[in-house]
Amino acid sequence: MSIQPYTTTETLGFGRRWLMNTFGSRTNETITVDLTAFDETLHWTEGSAHQPQRKLKSGIPLGYNTTTKLYEPYSPVTNEVQTATITGGPTGGTFTLTFSGQTTTALAYNATAAAVQTALEALSNVNPGDIKVTGNAGGPYTLTFGGQYLGDNVASATATASFTGGTSPGVTMATTTAGGTATASDGTQKFAGFLYAEVAFYPGETKSEAALMVHGQVNPKYLPVAFDPADVPAGSNTQIIYKTA
Repeated sequence: MSIQPYTTTETLGFGRRWLMNTFGSRTNETITVDLTAFDETLHWTEGSAHQPQRKLKSGIPLGYNTTTKLYEPYSPVTNEVQTATITGGPTGGTFTLTFSGQTTTALAYNATAAAVQTALEALSNVNPGDIKVTGNAGGPYTLTFGGQYLGDNVASATATASFTGGTSPGVTMATTTAGGTATASDGTQKFAGFLYAEVAFYPGETKSEAALMVHGQVNPKYLPVAFDPADVPAGSNTQIIYKTA
């Protein structure tokens, strides 16, 4: 037998900041979530060598995928996707990205996607999970917005290059998907409820049983992802209440 300590990011019962009142909140539905549909940092946190279990955050708004018959993150509208493409084949130099008035530190012409994401997350207006960057070293880089910018039509980032070599090298920015302009069609565009409790799972697992909260009072300010209270259907038992203090 091997017994390992388990550390949770929330206390049991009344430890969820986003849950304002426990009255009726335990009247939940047992569901199965598609773990592959959730993103690291935004939806779950990585484990450690001694505690390898990942933790899916409680309070995530969920929708039901009518094709897979599994629950996924609620997706009422598209998230903004922008692309940064380095042109002209530079062999040296740096570039910066500017988003909403904030500019990153200089990035190498062949920077990795992880380096670009780290530089963006160092900005005062970007939190971990707000912008996910993917792509090969040297680009093109795909910037997918989430977190506080979930479903928002954000302003386009701009780029400034100081490259050497190549032929008229530079960085072009393009919006490939405008945020907030379209909805999913797989069922997840309909809000179903909130993930009631933190879910622990191991790397490689694709599904997990969970509790869907369909009754209770929620403070959206403390939810792990951005949520519009207007998305709760009329007549729903879930009450969205803003707390000013």
